[in-house]
Amino acid sequence: MKIKKVETFIVGNPPPHYGGRYFILIKVTSNNIIGWGECYAPPFHPRVVKKMIQDVSERFVIGSDPYKIENLFRNVYSTGYNQRPDISLMGILSGLEIACWDIIGKDLNKPVYELLGGQVREKLRSYTYLYPRNTDKKNVYKDPDLAAERALEYAEEGFTAVKFDPVGPYTIYDPRQLSLSALSLSEQFVSKIRKAVGYKCDILFGTHGQMTSSSAVRLAKKIEPYDPLWFEEPVPPDNIDAMALVALKTSIPIATGERLSTKYEFSKVIEKKAASIIQFNLGRVGGILEAKKISAIAEANGIQIAPHLYCGPIVAAANIQIATCVPNFLILECIYKLDGFYAEILKKPIQWKDGFVIPSKEPGLGLEIDEKIINKYPYEEKELHLQASNKIIDF
Repeated sequence: MKIKKVETFIVGNPPPHYGGRYFILIKVTSNNIIGWGECYAPPFHPRVVKKMIQDVSERFVIGSDPYKIENLFRNVYSTGYNQRPDISLMGILSGLEIACWDIIGKDLNKPVYELLGGQVREKLRSYTYLYPRNTDKKNVYKDPDLAAERALEYAEEGFTAVKFDPVGPYTIYDPRQLSLSALSLSEQFVSKIRKAVGYKCDILFGTHGQMTSSSAVRLAKKIEPYDPLWFEEPVPPDNIDAMALVALKTSIPIATGERLSTKYEFSKVIEKKAASIIQFNLGRVGGILEAKKISAIAEANGIQIAPHLYCGPIVAAANIQIATCVPNFLILECIYKLDGFYAEILKKPIQWKDGFVIPSKEPGLGLEIDEKIINKYPYEEKELHLQASNKIIDF
């Protein structure tokens, strides 16, 4: 088989933009088989990313065999005498690699998970952030009572875990020492949500590296009595030693990984005992095979996998493939129930039922994109997928 064509679609995600402002989707064609991939949030405008995808594709993908996954990884990873984790390059590689797996699965008429060790789970436990609604009179991210009410609603719909981030904005000047009011608000969120859902629903405390290690330890001590399932990325991802220090000083499991890529970065996290839950994003980590390798390293060290999702349905489908075939899977991130725009751009929506995602038995990634729909939503704004605030927060 030979890859004949690579196309990139920058899809604007309509308001309320849950999952990001846009999705970067890649369509790869080989022997009349179409494979879909997705890149997660390279730190450039998607118009630039589209040109980067074209460059990598022309040098390493067009004319190559989609089955040669290892060769694809080594060629792209080593390009320009690089050979180090680079989130932009790995995001592009991830999208292309995922598309190749989709082609391979379709060519063999098998789901990708059956080609990576076989199905382990028939259904996958899922969680979602607490999201605002148009009818809300208060901000669910700032009001602990409304957050508790929303968490209970989600629990009654079937979710057995909910995530929220009440710490405050993440900024270009982080990490910082949280104020007493920020610490108090976080504790109120956790205590009121725990009281609302009892012990039928896990609490996932999300942050985005806003804190110094000492501030993270202070916060952990305040929320420990409410037994969260995890404390996510309490310090910036570039300081593994600081994260390891937080892990050492709290009983709450530390989760991290959405801003990391490749087995090389994750192996350092594992070696330093900085986290006990790994949250790679399939659109950044280096692709499906790289995620499988990281999962194996984690398994050998008693660490679980909780794939990250804040992008489009192709990464969601890739996450499902990995989660279905690894024994150390913990829980799957969803954008609510993977409905709304997620379902609209798919010819057949991902199946969510009673708090669980049901893996598709269709070949490849198990989904197909409706190109008529994605072409109706071009992204024409200037903002990036995500952007940290430039405001200094002193107190």
